[in-house]
Amino acid sequence: MTGGLVLEQAFNGLQFGMILFLMAVGVTLAFGVMNLINLAHGSMLMLGAYFIAAAATKITAYPLAFVAALMLTAVASVLLEVLVMRPLYRMGHLDQVLATFGVSIAVNEAVIMIWGREAMFVAPPEWLDGTVALTDTISYPLYRLAITGVAALAGLALWLLLARTRLGMRIRAGAENGDIVGALGVNVRLLFIGVFVISSLLAALGGVMLGPLIAVQSGMGDPLLILALAVVVIGGVGSLKGALVASLAVGLLDTFGRMIWPHLMGNIIGNIVANASVYILMALVIAVRPSGLFGNHAA
Repeated sequence: MTGGLVLEQAFNGLQFGMILFLMAVGVTLAFGVMNLINLAHGSMLMLGAYFIAAAATKITAYPLAFVAALMLTAVASVLLEVLVMRPLYRMGHLDQVLATFGVSIAVNEAVIMIWGREAMFVAPPEWLDGTVALTDTISYPLYRLAITGVAALAGLALWLLLARTRLGMRIRAGAENGDIVGALGVNVRLLFIGVFVISSLLAALGGVMLGPLIAVQSGMGDPLLILALAVVVIGGVGSLKGALVASLAVGLLDTFGRMIWPHLMGNIIGNIVANASVYILMALVIAVRPSGLFGNHAA
């Protein structure tokens, strides 16, 4: 294992971790503010990928297609919140899990009805189609670096929104006690729509950026959602810092695990250990800190 390969895999792990961060922040926002367990969150990533694939065929300018994909996702998320999610807020978590799982299946089937079963592919923008030299012998795709940068900027923008704006103050207050916020005159229904749209857009942003890297197909967001849920458990529900730290840790652990364990233990056993490593880490964190590394009630 050369130093150049380790460096390349480290960048891959950071990029994967930042995609998980976008997913995990959306999950923890929905749960922290609306007490909603949303298993349809991976569908928002999938819709973002499908929308950028569709928009790129109609709009030649990639930035415009990028914005169009996010706007379409925002419209879809508003409709989903109003028609499906709103009645779930006061239901138990088991009801939410069952209902949102059904929504996920329905959205997966809907994209098949609209775009077909064959995978779609998105070409990266030409101005991001080059490479950056990491060492004298190792080059890294510029587009992958752009993904890491955009995800970091999205995380910074979210932090500024939550920490420095009136809307962020209301979101944080709603996460503490939504009933009191409503009694003070805040339109809680509108606040919930805003939080749901923000969480959906973060997931869709991940899907839009993943579109040129992987096949766009039905159900593509579900495996990432499972990892994002693990990230939320590890980092602590409601913690932006926890989501970031846990996302990067899981991204690096998963990336290096898939390279190291098969080499040490053979392909079959090594791949099993690599797939289980994230959940072993989650179990260890739960055993030591049941509320997560940065959870509000971590001991």
